[in-house]
Amino acid sequence: MEVEEEAHARLAIVGPVNSGKSTLFNLIKGRKVSAVKAVPGTTQGIVTEEVGPFTLIDTPGFGEVGGVDRAALAQAAAEQADVAILVLDASAGLRQSDYDLYESLQAIDVPVVVAMNKIDLIKRDLADARADVERKLATTVIPISAKDGTGVAEKLIPAIVEAHPWMAVALGRYLPPYRRQISRRLVRNASILNGVIAAGPVPILDIPLLLTSQVRMVLRIGAIYGEAMSVRHARELLTTMAGSVGLRYLATTLGKFVPGPGWLIAAAVTGMGTWAMGHVAISYFESGKRLSSKELRERYKQIMRRPRKAIPIEEDEDVKAI
Repeated sequence: MEVEEEAHARLAIVGPVNSGKSTLFNLIKGRKVSAVKAVPGTTQGIVTEEVGPFTLIDTPGFGEVGGVDRAALAQAAAEQADVAILVLDASAGLRQSDYDLYESLQAIDVPVVVAMNKIDLIKRDLADARADVERKLATTVIPISAKDGTGVAEKLIPAIVEAHPWMAVALGRYLPPYRRQISRRLVRNASILNGVIAAGPVPILDIPLLLTSQVRMVLRIGAIYGEAMSVRHARELLTTMAGSVGLRYLATTLGKFVPGPGWLIAAAVTGMGTWAMGHVAISYFESGKRLSSKELRERYKQIMRRPRKAIPIEEDEDVKAI
């Protein structure tokens, strides 16, 4: 089954010596597994930790004196990963060896998320330092502090999911502290996708695609929270919270017969409806599936009544209380 396959993933943490890879590794895992010392080159070989079928990989630092073989091991680990996190030392600036490492990772065709670690050491100069690295690497850089956790849950984890959507189920299922952030990003992506689908000019034909997308979204959220669901169960949950989903889509689709504005209305209503369904599903699984049918419908209506200009990039914090 597709969703179950997504629970298997490999995440490699690579970077220059003493950039904080092991600290980040331990933070994500939730306990000390990889050695952390102030002495450069502490990690002498690849350290792996199994979290269910999900494997975290910590690697030796690139650029260590006499560390040519260890650097090769690190790159080999990245080649076997689904996503690689390149951890850079913000306090050291971007060095030529860091740039070369990024280029080598780009060449192996593995999604790379760049994290600029130790931002707690350069608070005043953070904006300039980040802009400089982004300009030189021509990519987005996520500022974090693995030491105190700043930026990891709210920025780095969603960026990993964005780089490789299959990571969502693996990260969420086996790393409970990150489930909400991961699920919210999944809902955001599904909402945008369904809005684009609904904006298509051909009426009726998009309904099966929209229903399939929303069922897949609910299945993935359930998997993130460790709940095995059938497609039928997911459809029943959607119908319970949103009433007759098919009739709602039909009403939205009819708006497409109005040129221009009708397509925009269909996209907005469908995207917002998906967004509301996703957040109600999160509440449902966080409650241990104890919400009644009436509570599900009420929460869905409550979210849909909220005026919004568009699907938000970062969802409101008050959604947590819904």
